[in-house]
Amino acid sequence: MKRSLLICFALMFALLQQALAQSKTVSGTVTDQATGQGLPGVSVIVKGTTVGTATGANGSYTVNVPESAKNAKQVLC
Repeated sequence: MKRSLLICFALMFALLQQALAQSKTVSGTVTDQATGQGLPGVSVIVKGTTVGTATGANGSYTVNVPESAKNAKQVLC
């Protein structure tokens, strides 16, 4: 019984580690080219995915990119 419980715990731990390693976080700031001020409310999308977010009040954003999009090289605004 203890051995089965230990095996189940080890398996759950391994799966949890795998799930946590499934994404990367990308962050940045969208600014106006002329003034350098942050632009609030801009949609930011990872190219080739449906993953995205909107910039905050100062133009900053953070988006979690899934492992399936690991080759994505562009973030579109």
